[in-house]
Amino acid sequence: MKNALGNLMQQAQKMQEDLKKAQEELATMQVVGESGGGLVQITMSGKREARKVFIDSSLVGEDRDMLEDMVAAAINDAVNKVGKLKKEKMASVTAGMPLPPGFQMPF
Repeated sequence: MKNALGNLMQQAQKMQEDLKKAQEELATMQVVGESGGGLVQITMSGKREARKVFIDSSLVGEDRDMLEDMVAAAINDAVNKVGKLKKEKMASVTAGMPLPPGFQMPF
């Protein structure tokens, strides 16, 4: 029993170290969200901070409402990609660790 508890504590400590490393890696990653077939692109960090906005010159001067909608769609696409990236990264870190069903990590 004591040995099993020691193993569990070692696993938990390793998982904590792996989570910290994964968070640091995610913070430095960048994704590009896009809309309009790439006419509007948003580069976003793993911290969900917009880093760069690209708007194709063919859209400048067109319908302002459409352009605003496309920028919003590109931002949402980037946010969703960051969320998916984080989920995949965290799943690989916690693989093999017996976590309760539905347990959510605090980030």
